Amino acid sequence: MHIETIAIHAGNRTDEASQAVIQPIVLSTTFERNETGDYPKGYIYSRAANPNRELLENVLAKLELGADAAAFSSGNAAGMAVFQSLKPGTHVIGPDDMYHGLRNQLKTLFAGILEFDFVDLTDISVFEKTIRPNTGLLWIETPSNPLMKITDIDALVKLAHERNIKVACDNTFASPVCQQPLTLGADLVMHSTTKYLSGHSDITGGVLITPVKDEWWEKIRQIQQLGGAIPSPLDCYMLTRSIKTLPYRMRGHVQNAQLLAEYLEKHPKVEEVMYPGLPSHPQYELAKKQMNYAGGMLSFVVRGGKEEAFKVAASCKIFTHATSLGGVESLIEQRASNEGPDSTLPQNLLRVSVGLEHIDDLIEDIAAALGEI
Repeated sequence: MHIETIAIHAGNRTDEASQAVIQPIVLSTTFERNETGDYPKGYIYSRAANPNRELLENVLAKLELGADAAAFSSGNAAGMAVFQSLKPGTHVIGPDDMYHGLRNQLKTLFAGILEFDFVDLTDISVFEKTIRPNTGLLWIETPSNPLMKITDIDALVKLAHERNIKVACDNTFASPVCQQPLTLGADLVMHSTTKYLSGHSDITGGVLITPVKDEWWEKIRQIQQLGGAIPSPLDCYMLTRSIKTLPYRMRGHVQNAQLLAEYLEKHPKVEEVMYPGLPSHPQYELAKKQMNYAGGMLSFVVRGGKEEAFKVAASCKIFTHATSLGGVESLIEQRASNEGPDSTLPQNLLRVSVGLEHIDDLIEDIAAALGEI
């Protein structure tokens, strides 16, 4: 099936009891046993399994062309499950601009348990030089947050697999509509489902998706069920509902982001625009090769410094000055301040989640805000 059909049908089934076309929300935490003590429907306790979570995981797996999916209460919880699945002493290689939430998780919660290096993964030779005998995981994030770097998934996967290194790819910025890393050989895909998969800035969640139910995957499943960092039935229901419109929403995000990036690139008060759909992007050809669409995220650098960047963000009327991304509403943020004092990002960089408002209104809003500096 095509992705539009998968998004609508793979997370739904007709209710047996009522014949309701849309599945009901099952809030029960426990399920009845039969006279022999068995569980005829396969559900025991909601931490282990729930009908709404089962349907959500089914549609998420199919969107990424995977064999199975495990839903979590947040993207950070999903990432943590991957790190928890590794043996103590395992060396992890991640990108130098890895999402700060997961990078800080490694540096704080896993310090002394795992070893890690953060390097420029757009340079394959740097990755090769960083490999150690105990390297067990390569963590890819592409496009990266917020510098929009594009990593060659296929090339890095081949090098990693030659050395028995597993590869996980954070696909949050792209969504399954724009990119499917499992088709390029990745061993695992991660999403913060809070973002594009939810699409309405009202659900927090995460997911891991595997191409094969192997021993590593069973360990991750065990962490999910025993650790208990699972989404509620209501969140699963709402997320499944949101996914039905994902393919069409993403096309709107992409179209608006492309037009906004082209406008900003010509603006005299903008130093640089980072968007993989622009020919000026250093990995433009690679993005065309491995992505279906360039995505709905972009970053740009305003002329001036931190003060000018904050002024632009605060002057916008349609773009909301807020963290997060992937919702129907457009957001803008001076990103370095969110990452904290250790951030190496330019102080005049603004990260933009381009929403589904009319593009003329978005451009007019940015134009007015840039006119303020």
